[in-house]
Amino acid sequence: QLQASGGGLVQAGGSLRLSCAASGRIFNSYIMGWFRQAPGKEREFVAASRWSGSTYYTDSVKGRFTISRDNRKNTMYLQMTSLKPEDTAVYYCAAMITVGDYDDRGSYDYWGQGTQVTVSS
Repeated sequence: QLQASGGGLVQAGGSLRLSCAASGRIFNSYIMGWFRQAPGKEREFVAASRWSGSTYYTDSVKGRFTISRDNRKNTMYLQMTSLKPEDTAVYYCAAMITVGDYDDRGSYDYWGQGTQVTVSS
């Protein structure tokens, strides 16, 4: 019900845009977010968008990543710029349909399959 895409290989300093297509019911979730998981590390919060329009980012991506939604297409995006090798990870989109913490992966109810982002130095 969530389909992430847009990952790839990019050089440091480059840009990528990730997409997450969702069914209408899930797209209207309380919060939709992006998480990432690097090899050997836990899945971590990246960014989230509340249905009201508020957005949230982890400190390491502030000023570089932008989360957005296209309500006509039921699609969420993560525009990533000034990419760094430490941004390399599998990126997952997720949806929270009940009240929870936007940066807590345990609060999310639905997950996409993940898309690989690799940033070379």
